[in-house]
Amino acid sequence: MTEILVPTLGESVSTATVARWLKKVGETVAADEPLVELETDKVTVEVNAPSAGTIESIAADEGAEVEVGGLLGMLGAGAPAAKPAAAAPAAAAAPKVEAPRTVSGPVSRPGGAEPSAHAPLPAAAKMMSEKGVSAEQIGQGSAKDGRIAKGDVLEFLSRPAAAEAPKAAPKAARALTAGEERVKMTRLRITIARRLKEAQNTAAMLTTFNEVDMTNAMALRSEYKDAFEKKHGVKLGFMSFFVKACVAALEEFPAVNAEIDGDEIVYKQFVNMGIAVGGPSGLVVPVLRNAQDMSFAEVEKSIADFGKRVRNGQLKLEEMAGGSFTITNGGIYGSLMSTPILNPPQSGILGMHAIKERPMVVGGKIEIRPMMYLALSYDHRIVDGKEAVSFLVRVKESVEDARRLLLGL
Repeated sequence: MTEILVPTLGESVSTATVARWLKKVGETVAADEPLVELETDKVTVEVNAPSAGTIESIAADEGAEVEVGGLLGMLGAGAPAAKPAAAAPAAAAAPKVEAPRTVSGPVSRPGGAEPSAHAPLPAAAKMMSEKGVSAEQIGQGSAKDGRIAKGDVLEFLSRPAAAEAPKAAPKAARALTAGEERVKMTRLRITIARRLKEAQNTAAMLTTFNEVDMTNAMALRSEYKDAFEKKHGVKLGFMSFFVKACVAALEEFPAVNAEIDGDEIVYKQFVNMGIAVGGPSGLVVPVLRNAQDMSFAEVEKSIADFGKRVRNGQLKLEEMAGGSFTITNGGIYGSLMSTPILNPPQSGILGMHAIKERPMVVGGKIEIRPMMYLALSYDHRIVDGKEAVSFLVRVKESVEDARRLLLGL
């Protein structure tokens, strides 16, 4: 028998929720065949079969919270012997065998009955018992069917008055009217909401704006896009211009690439550039590691690969960790101007926007130019206004005249 275990989930991720079992007890599987999907705070992860065999038991049902290294199920060695067709219904009706586990607190009732509203998952029930917290105090949880997960307990305990006074009964959900539908937020969406709010509450966030004339960049792209694609096998986009421009500006203004750790500032001798990408479940930010050493072609290839794998749900957790600065492009959705929110613990994020033709004064004359608004949101605790404005000016200058990037100016 082989254990099916929860794999390492990535930096700072220790738990996941069992989203969906792809195989049932008794089914045969091939080595590396996907068995179960786990939903983490960031992405959905598939757990593959460690070897060929038969699913003997499932230890963690859908909706259960599991920890790294935890048991998901058992895999028997080899395929089962052939059985008469008449025996199949009986086998299908056999009850599922689960690995034994000790739980403190309420669990699902036998016979397949639904758990009571907000019933804690095993890990949450154990912690609630230890801390003397009731389900009524926490209210609706973030796991499947509103069940309370361990993260919900930790979040409740982190509230200032959680341990000092009993929490008032949760406000009852309002009645729905015709045409309304109530859908539980996914764990990813809950985490996105929490972290965005944390960024607003923690950082002294300000945004400065500028605009860039895209005339030269568009002309350069138009002139060399066919040759670029023929040689490198990838299209030349504008994102590589901005990545290289930001790398150059970050080298000149290192505070925008730094982070606060306690009462210290951590400066980085590298640029790990986060690129915000919209996926089916929400926004994720894969990281271009050591972007300062990447060519235009390497940047474009990496971004294209990220986009494809985000859409297919194949992005790895470790590919979203360790970013030091982020670029987000709302222009692909038609945004003309916005104030991007920081991605903690980073101190800066650049927002790109749609390119629009506007009348501009050039050399004393009015000309129609393709213009893009840029927005830099920054943490004023570490980045001064002068640095932020100067950083954005450097990005603007580099994009408007790409020769500066080639000459290191």
